Amino acid sequence: MSDSSTNYVDGKVIVVTGAGSGFGRLVAQQTALLGAKVICADINSAAVDETVAGITQANGTASAAHTDVTSLSQMHALAEQAKAEHNAIDVWINNAGIMPLAFHRDHTAAAELWDKCIDINIKGVINGISACHDTMMAQGRGHVINLSSIYSNAPVAGAGVYGATKAAVNFLSESLRVESQGKIKVTIVRPTGVPNTGLAANIVNPEAIVGILGQNAAGFFEKMGLAAEGKLDDSATNPEDIGYMALDPEYIATQIVHVINQPWGVSIGDITVRASGDEYVI
Repeated sequence: MSDSSTNYVDGKVIVVTGAGSGFGRLVAQQTALLGAKVICADINSAAVDETVAGITQANGTASAAHTDVTSLSQMHALAEQAKAEHNAIDVWINNAGIMPLAFHRDHTAAAELWDKCIDINIKGVINGISACHDTMMAQGRGHVINLSSIYSNAPVAGAGVYGATKAAVNFLSESLRVESQGKIKVTIVRPTGVPNTGLAANIVNPEAIVGILGQNAAGFFEKMGLAAEGKLDDSATNPEDIGYMALDPEYIATQIVHVINQPWGVSIGDITVRASGDEYVI
């Protein structure tokens, strides 16, 4: 058994979609720091170039790829770039996603973003798996990591479409695991609510968050009011305290890196990372 200082990330070729911000950027940075060769993909060229610049300035190895995950041809081109640069694809992280929370009554306002959500959150994962599958099978090993959500755990008001896309991610992940056991490791990552990742930018109806809060909604909104006034108890914002209520994105990224930092024969199949004092009921 290896000790805790063993670095299984060093030298791995890792493709990260949605690497221009949020979890994707953080995972790219952290894995590069551990010696990975990272191909950073994002539809936002300026953002992904910024990610790569930060990594290379820190003496890491990274390259950028302007990629729309809803395009199968662009995802195959991303895979070809990884192989052309590093002759392998060890880890593929389907991280790109959007979260247009809305009630069904919001269908007129939400329709366009719901379409986009289905394309990115479901088709993007299918396209990612398709792009790396044959290479990983030919190599005899690989690791696919798919970003899901605690919203995939159960249907709640305000997240019908978004939750359904993340439930689809779970099904796609498990089917890939079953079909490729002994060749491709598959990990589902289910983050809890995490501020400062950009996901909130696509929320259609802010009231739709009520579904994930259930009986805790009143307490949550009270705390949000106190936070806005600068009166929230320090325990809610201190990760050293059991009352910590909202994760810094770094904690999710660190756990994704932990999933990668395992021997090839050890697969962490499903991981949920929460703030211990969050108010979410699913």
